[in-house]
Amino acid sequence: MLVLIVRLCIVRVSRSVWQTQKQQVTAMEDAMRTHQRTFPGDPRALRSARNWIHAALNGHPHSDDAALIVTELGTNALTYTASGCGAGAFHVTLTVSELTTTIAVTDSGQARTTPEIQHPPLNATHGRGLGMVAALADNVTVQGDDSGRTVTAELRADGHQGGDPC
Repeated sequence: MLVLIVRLCIVRVSRSVWQTQKQQVTAMEDAMRTHQRTFPGDPRALRSARNWIHAALNGHPHSDDAALIVTELGTNALTYTASGCGAGAFHVTLTVSELTTTIAVTDSGQARTTPEIQHPPLNATHGRGLGMVAALADNVTVQGDDSGRTVTAELRADGHQGGDPC
């Protein structure tokens, strides 16, 4: 009889722990809002992407930086990949939590170059975009290959502003 009572208590405690863990995971998922949208491979879509970011962040402290980042990363996708050709497109994922704002731009592949921070001469008209993104963001990563790359910029809420200098 005592063994049965102990087993029932263990089952109840296990259920309680599981329910608490489930509630914590649900709360974390609720705290991390994710927005996704695909934009057509047309330079005019950059304005739509910027406006979409501003609307999704609606007064968030990182709103302006995130809008600039999506513009620069979207421009790179349109300029250097199949995203800017014919039926191309670029996909944006915006994830917002208490700690970070993350902007990820995925291109349509067939890149003519690999994304990297450049140091162009002062009179150059191109080559500063990814450097600006790196200066604004706390972390920038590039994943993928010629079939499609995702460039992700992370802005932290801890007050630290900017990563690598241009």
